[in-house]
Amino acid sequence: MNNRIKKKIYKMIKKYPRIVIARHVGADPDALGSSIGLKQIIEATFPSKEVYVVGYPASKFKYLGMLDKWQPELAKNALLIVTDTPDKKRIDGVNPDDFDKVIKIDHHPFIDRFGDIEWIDETASSASQMVMELVFDTKLKMTKEAAEKLYIGLIADTNRFLFYYTTPKTFQLVSRLIEENKIEFTKLYDNLYMRPWKEAKFEGYILNHLKITDNGFAYAVISEEVLEQHNVDAATAGNMVNRFNYIDEILAWAVFSEDKNNNNVRGSIRSRGPIINEVATHYNGGGHIYAAGIRVESLDDIEGLVSELDQACKEYKDTMVS
Repeated sequence: MNNRIKKKIYKMIKKYPRIVIARHVGADPDALGSSIGLKQIIEATFPSKEVYVVGYPASKFKYLGMLDKWQPELAKNALLIVTDTPDKKRIDGVNPDDFDKVIKIDHHPFIDRFGDIEWIDETASSASQMVMELVFDTKLKMTKEAAEKLYIGLIADTNRFLFYYTTPKTFQLVSRLIEENKIEFTKLYDNLYMRPWKEAKFEGYILNHLKITDNGFAYAVISEEVLEQHNVDAATAGNMVNRFNYIDEILAWAVFSEDKNNNNVRGSIRSRGPIINEVATHYNGGGHIYAAGIRVESLDDIEGLVSELDQACKEYKDTMVS
């Protein structure tokens, strides 16, 4: 089935002279690595095509490459490819209804259909892994630059192969990627993990302000005022959520921060057992069972979310006891 759908994707890419690539709002390295990497792959395979990668810029990840300026007329008679995005409402910067055809490439649980071709693989570690597989199984041409972006995207989404959806297939694809493209992968970690002193101090602030419930749910609520005091943005706060793994008293945890640019509150949630993505769907979000995100209108909406996540931790603890 997968080989058939990959061939269909390749044929559709080959058909369209203009291709736009998008991803989800609040871009992370996997969303950017898969979309920008795929653009470079298509350009290397079909030099005459117009290929654009769009979305709101993420300054923290500018080392992954520049985004193109979006103009609505580019959608006319064009193909849209959306990576790392399970639902239509979370696509950043474009409306799929404006395009001639749409391809979805995603590793999240299914939420809604918006593509003419939908390749969904919940067993894949990342959208970047799926793009690797697409290239290896079709006539698309990998470049060293694209390979580096895909590697970073995969490493970020698996947290260096720590997460449960890292499989033998993940290692096989990464091994081939490194061997065939001669990427110096150890150097790529510098951009991904290097951070300024202000962010290290801000991480200390979050740790000092984590609230932990009796059921093992931990969370920090970061106001716009606190972000300004530490000279960081909402994305920085959310990206720190993976730093709080392996604290014995915590089963699930979240960082909620005001996002002044988008006039909402964004949250990143992680878990070591309780299923959290079902709760996230109640708050304009979603994701994997142990890694999810939400967006709500104000900090007032957080109380109900915290209550539901705390209950998820309680139910998980009850199953462990029984």
